[in-house]
Amino acid sequence: MAHVRKGDTVIVIAGSNKGKKGKVLRVLGNRVVVEKVAMVKRHTKPSQKNPQGGIVDKEGSIHISNVQLFDEKSNKGTRVKNVVEGDTKVRVGVKSGTKFSTAGA
Repeated sequence: MAHVRKGDTVIVIAGSNKGKKGKVLRVLGNRVVVEKVAMVKRHTKPSQKNPQGGIVDKEGSIHISNVQLFDEKSNKGTRVKNVVEGDTKVRVGVKSGTKFSTAGA
């Protein structure tokens, strides 16, 4: 199970986009697509959706090991562990103890 899920706010901890934060749009195996991070240019042919065609900016994927869940309390990235509380599994920040929602993808 991945430590980040669709809808989580993450911060990039390595690579050319280090320090940027955004919301996870998609999880693709061991890669994630983060909103407004790792932007790439795609040359698109005209279609019904985009009749003009041309060069379009879109988000590229980055490796899941290069992102950490963003903790609003400490304003930093945090590692996460899974804790079973009763009959539910909850993601908890290792140092801060902040609980993160398990809803999502």
